[in-house]
Amino acid sequence: MRPKTLLITALIVCCFAIEAPAQSPTPSIPEMPKLLSQREQMEVRETWLRTRLGQRLLPMMKRHGVGMWIVVNEEFNSDPVTEHIVPPIPMVGRRDIFIFIDKGERVERIAMVRYEEERLRNHYKMVMPARDKFGEALRKIVDDADPGTIALNIGGDRGQQSGLSHDAYKFIAETLGADNEKKFISAAPFLTEFFDTRLAEELQHYRNAVLVTDIITRRAFSNEVITPGKTTVGDVRWWMVQQVNDLGLSIWFQPDIRIQRQAAASETSGPFLGTAKEADVIRRGDLIHVDFGLNYMGLSTDWQKHAYILKEGETDVPAGIKAALLNTNKLQDILFSVARAGMTGTEVYEKTIAEAKRQGLEAMIYSHPLGTHGHGLGPSIDFRGNIGGGANKIIPGSYMSIELNTATPVAEWGGQKVTIMAEDDAVMTLTGYEFIRPRQTEIYIIK
Repeated sequence: MRPKTLLITALIVCCFAIEAPAQSPTPSIPEMPKLLSQREQMEVRETWLRTRLGQRLLPMMKRHGVGMWIVVNEEFNSDPVTEHIVPPIPMVGRRDIFIFIDKGERVERIAMVRYEEERLRNHYKMVMPARDKFGEALRKIVDDADPGTIALNIGGDRGQQSGLSHDAYKFIAETLGADNEKKFISAAPFLTEFFDTRLAEELQHYRNAVLVTDIITRRAFSNEVITPGKTTVGDVRWWMVQQVNDLGLSIWFQPDIRIQRQAAASETSGPFLGTAKEADVIRRGDLIHVDFGLNYMGLSTDWQKHAYILKEGETDVPAGIKAALLNTNKLQDILFSVARAGMTGTEVYEKTIAEAKRQGLEAMIYSHPLGTHGHGLGPSIDFRGNIGGGANKIIPGSYMSIELNTATPVAEWGGQKVTIMAEDDAVMTLTGYEFIRPRQTEIYIIK
């Protein structure tokens, strides 16, 4: 550590209870991994689909009392479930219906569609009635199966659970008749398990998705992209979006940039720091933050990191800002020491925040499941209570966005508080959460 004045040292010890070590040079940015071609992705994802529908679906249906599950997909109004029960191809029929029937030892899978598709036939028995016989054919399938319950994608408090449109519901109810309508139940609890359950084979590809997210972020928060006093927030945002596009991938939300400055109040949005405007110029002395995620292989990432732009004459990040990051790392450590499979999200939150308070951290936790969706179904670990599923239990092998922050007074900024917001994707193992990629333990430096 370089010498510090006695006054600064005393303030750091008093305010942070952590002594920040000197920061080593920012590690080199990894090489971009080789991503699968569209055809290769199709082959792999069809393998996953066979496993999910052929092995995982039946036990889930039995656990949730689902005798039959009906998914209705409409052209230009797709059910969010559809892309996760078919191969990764567009479903373009005016109204396609997918039916899953508990046959005791197996699930019978029927696709009622208007267009022949070879890949779909790999997973479903195809039924292609004439347009004017569609309802009649559906009624016969349901009556012949005579299920005890019929689960529909209604009644959930999240979009992934409530994809059945009003008109599609009317069609199903009128077609099946009053006796069958009495059997309708919400598929929402079943869908929570369906979406939060990961396959072991997915993890190696998800690691690549997170690695790509990390690489783009690291490059964006470097002098490759940022010239202090010239580069705008919009420049950084759209550079990141273009990188994703160039790789043939997509984003599930726009990259958000935040700026914290000495002697400048940060705007807020509810309990969180507000995002910077695209026209804002990034200056020397700024502490910048990005929230960024992308989609690859049907899986979504979510990622938040910080960089500091050196002032003229500076060679390192101010010790107080480094100490602030260490506080957020400490909060991550507490959560990891608490969280185990089988706990509810709310249980993890309450134990983590209690220990954080005991250790004197000013902390906020708002972690959420992710995988097939960036904001997934499952057990949220969140200060807002059971929002998003805090009462749900953590499933082994599931993914969690470890999203949280701490606020710490920074001596070099006259005691002004700095908020370090971290977000890292993690997987639940037999011994607790493990980060998919190493977390940020050093502020990135922009010269």
